Amino acid sequence: MNLKYCSFFSTNNLLSSLQKIVYTLFIIIYMLAFFSCQNQSSKIEVTSANYHEAVDKITEVMVHDIFSPPVASRIYNYANIAAYEVIQQSSKNYKTLASQVKDLQPVQKADTSIVHLEVAALIAYLEVGKSLLFSEDRIQQYQDSLYKNWHTVNKNSFEVSKEYGEKVANHIKDWYKADNYAQTRTMPKFSVNTDDPSRWQPTPPDYMSGIEPHWAKIRPMVLKDPSQFKPNPFPKFSLEKETSFYKEVVETYKVGKQIREEGESSEKLKIAQFWDCNPYVSTHKGHLMFATKKITPGAHWIGICKIACQKTNTDFIKTIYAYTRTSVAIADAFISCWDEKYRSNLIRPETLINQYIDQDWEPILQTPPFPEYTSGHSVVSGAAATVLTDIFGDNFSFDDTTEVAYGLPVRSFSSFYQAAEEAAVSRLYGGIHYRSAIDLGLLQGKNMGTYVVENVKLKVDKESSVASK
Repeated sequence: MNLKYCSFFSTNNLLSSLQKIVYTLFIIIYMLAFFSCQNQSSKIEVTSANYHEAVDKITEVMVHDIFSPPVASRIYNYANIAAYEVIQQSSKNYKTLASQVKDLQPVQKADTSIVHLEVAALIAYLEVGKSLLFSEDRIQQYQDSLYKNWHTVNKNSFEVSKEYGEKVANHIKDWYKADNYAQTRTMPKFSVNTDDPSRWQPTPPDYMSGIEPHWAKIRPMVLKDPSQFKPNPFPKFSLEKETSFYKEVVETYKVGKQIREEGESSEKLKIAQFWDCNPYVSTHKGHLMFATKKITPGAHWIGICKIACQKTNTDFIKTIYAYTRTSVAIADAFISCWDEKYRSNLIRPETLINQYIDQDWEPILQTPPFPEYTSGHSVVSGAAATVLTDIFGDNFSFDDTTEVAYGLPVRSFSSFYQAAEEAAVSRLYGGIHYRSAIDLGLLQGKNMGTYVVENVKLKVDKESSVASK
């Protein structure tokens, strides 16, 4: 064979192979560029369902970590405010909480041309919530799964939104660090006065010290003073049989006995169990002791807020708006209630009934470890119901599925106020409160809620806005 021809043939083959390689590389580069462009042009989808899921995740970890009702309210409050301060920038119909709640300074505004506000709001919520929990890793795992998906859909949008969401979260963290919570961790435990028969004493089965005796020192959101909605005094303490106070003790005793006699079919028993909302119920059987973990009263009303949002198909911003106003009301309701609890320092029914009426009597529910007056669930329910009524309207019927996860059936209500009234009276059925703590506590909560409605204006008044133009 001619060597010249062979050389030409080999050169041709080499050129052909190089052309194929170059062509293949071109296709690969083109495809990478195409998919990269596709990725950057794709919009991350975030809906109200995503926010509900995030709230549920925070609740789940709070139940696991066992936070007391007041502390749980603080977590919801700051996390929702963080999200709200981001998302309110997406609409002229909403306005910042800065200057409306104590000491909150405006956050740095987002560049809305590049920041995905829904993503940033959800990130701010999770970052603040995570920072207030013990089991941060549980939230981190949830965040990682979300972030991985968002990064795949649109890397650039996700990263710039994440940066802004974390910036707002840090702003809220700096704010909450000055609310006196850390200082109350170092304050002395509650001192029990055993010389005065009217004063609270630790109750069975664990005889725990009074929880959060210094909660009234926490910086409120809108309250001018923790005692601003101080309720009327309960009936004067007396063990004389004809006095109002003693009659209330006897009422609690008799209601409890009646429920025991009626057994599992008792409607009052079902109501007491449904609204128990004790985050830590200690059960003793022989030498064994185990705890049942559940949501707090505030968490139950956060769950009702979710139900109302889902029933009305609220959009993302209104969903956060509803959670935030409800959280603010619940947080200040606990401050107002705990201020009264440790001022009046009233003994629980279980203690008096066992000492003076029936040593074998037990309440239907486990008595929580803090003074009796006023009823925390009554105050919180009154406040939350008032705010939710303002948002969603009166006579808002709903099926409350909040306790299904804890093995309890659905209960239906014709309004938020009806639910609040049932939550309040459940404390009598449960044997853990007297009548005055329930009735006056509910009124205290409604007054607190009305104050939030009147002083926390997150929506722009359209009529005022038009008039000012």
